[in-house]
Amino acid sequence: MTRKQRRSAALERAAESIEWPTVLLTTATYGAFGLLTWNYDTLPWWLLLPLGGYLVALHGSLQHEATHGHPTPWPRVNELLVGPSLWLWVPYRIYRETHLLHHRDDYLTDPLGDPESFYMTPEAWARCGPLRRALAWSLNTLTGRLLLGPAVCTLRLYGSAAAALARGDTRDLGAWLLHLAAGTLTLTWVIGVCEVPLAGYLALFAYPGLSLTLMRSFLEHQARETPGERSVVVEAGPVMSLLYLNNNLHALHHAEPGLPWYRLPARYRARREELLASNGGYRFGGYLEVAARYLLTPKEPPVHPAYHAPSFARLRVANDPRPVAAGEEVA
Repeated sequence: MTRKQRRSAALERAAESIEWPTVLLTTATYGAFGLLTWNYDTLPWWLLLPLGGYLVALHGSLQHEATHGHPTPWPRVNELLVGPSLWLWVPYRIYRETHLLHHRDDYLTDPLGDPESFYMTPEAWARCGPLRRALAWSLNTLTGRLLLGPAVCTLRLYGSAAAALARGDTRDLGAWLLHLAAGTLTLTWVIGVCEVPLAGYLALFAYPGLSLTLMRSFLEHQARETPGERSVVVEAGPVMSLLYLNNNLHALHHAEPGLPWYRLPARYRARREELLASNGGYRFGGYLEVAARYLLTPKEPPVHPAYHAPSFARLRVANDPRPVAAGEEVA
């Protein structure tokens, strides 16, 4: 085989390894974002809010795909594809690192071992005053998670970063500098080219985008002794499934994290009964059902039950679809 033939074969293998549906969707997302911000002055706020939030959350879902090695076999290329930070709040490299730690299923929901857990330890709860306890309870309602969650997540992240720098810990400094460049790229287009006010972008794009992302994560995990019962399935419709790139089928995502988003629905149909049996029937028929149950009602207590329940295996919380047997202890 000649050098030219070897080069041609290598290019063919590389092209075959690229997940083109994700590349095309990424391109379409940037195109739609560009059109929406370019026409900011001509569109009403009530249209900008849902469309802007949807596109920013969709871009966040594409970042999630990249953390799992999609759409190319080259991590740097994947990072470049999703690099412009539309939601502005978290450096991609920190998100990638913490999210992969989150995929250690034995630690799922543990407030000390899962970076994405909203649960608290009893010790942390004991240190909370009345306002912080009220905030923790409100974050366990869907309304609280959507309205307050983005601010809380951002303040916690930036507070943690500031504390690390104060201790002289500069391990994440490079990630933050790259994030500064990514955010500058986004805001140069948004503010410098499209003349969108920063406050308008935050209120109509970035904040609602993170809110929509937090709606997905609101109950995607629950505290259970068996790791397989900790991840939810939300059988959402096409609009929300596209928004989350089928990550609403979360039990399947944790079972097969390497599957690209466009292969998840068929795989779920093939494994549905098995997955619902293994996750204890932790399933919702869509996000309207989630809202109907938890819009103003806390889904569960803020404290992780494994730290105080007398029998974790017999624990029942609000999300559990199984009935509590007569005389059974409820934590």
